[in-house]
Amino acid sequence: MKRSTKWVAAIAAVAATGVVATAVAQQSWTTSKWGKDDQKGAGNYLTADRALAASKLVKTGQVYELGIVVTADTPAYPPRGCKLIVLQPGQTGGGSLGPTKTTYNDDILNCWVGIGSQLDGLGHIGVDSVYYNNNHAKDFADTSGLKKLGVENVPAMVARGVLLDMAAHFGTDVVKEGTAFNQAEIEAVAKKQGVEIREGDVVIFHTGWLSLIDKDAKRFGGAEPGLGKQGAQYLTSKGVVAVGADTWGLEAVPFEAGVGVFEVHQILLAMNGTYILENMNTGPLAKDKVYEFMFVLGHNKYKGAVQSMINPVAIR
Repeated sequence: MKRSTKWVAAIAAVAATGVVATAVAQQSWTTSKWGKDDQKGAGNYLTADRALAASKLVKTGQVYELGIVVTADTPAYPPRGCKLIVLQPGQTGGGSLGPTKTTYNDDILNCWVGIGSQLDGLGHIGVDSVYYNNNHAKDFADTSGLKKLGVENVPAMVARGVLLDMAAHFGTDVVKEGTAFNQAEIEAVAKKQGVEIREGDVVIFHTGWLSLIDKDAKRFGGAEPGLGKQGAQYLTSKGVVAVGADTWGLEAVPFEAGVGVFEVHQILLAMNGTYILENMNTGPLAKDKVYEFMFVLGHNKYKGAVQSMINPVAIR
């Protein structure tokens, strides 16, 4: 799917200002508070005590799948795409196995990993080729896989999840593209819903944007509402493990005035080791007004991978 002309022009304009370069001056972010060898980032906030506390949020046992179904037509950040090939090496007509005539299918995915519901690992976004914990691309990025910061280092997540219903806050089914959520909006929604954001949480925004994926793929992939720069700084100061949304790229696009190209990604991943969850199916949670829940994520641990397709669950 092609990016909209407007969006491409907006990105080029922002990049030309050199705003991203200002982040390089923030030298303090290059050293992790968990030590020079740390590769887990905000995953260090995950503890047995917090997992146990999250389990106590389960009152009904109802499970909500947050992952979406991926097809060859699923819109994705270009040039990403996915094709499934089902092989039939063992079918009838001489291909069955043994006296019980066992038959089977296998499959091959010809696919970008960053498509559909996905986890962005710490090796995904950097600042001028410097990534989380002062890892320079030349030292760890390789076509055979990342030598550091691969998704195999991301721990399984069992945490308290918080849904912030931004669509309800703005009184709409689908929040307008480019709308940024910063501290004021985040705190207002949390207060209205009667929840607080705590260290070790997974925070997920509902915007209604995912409802466009099958109705208007061009609009869906051309822009989005999302987290603003100051909102990202606020959430990382709270010590959250991950931030997600029902959008393809989490942050507001077109980008806020004066904010660099995917600078929110830089703040979360490179500067703070905070994971990003994209294309989360938040509609059912918002419909049932489930604002606090047990969040569980176990992902594919492909060694050296940048991202992972995921289907986390929320349990109320």
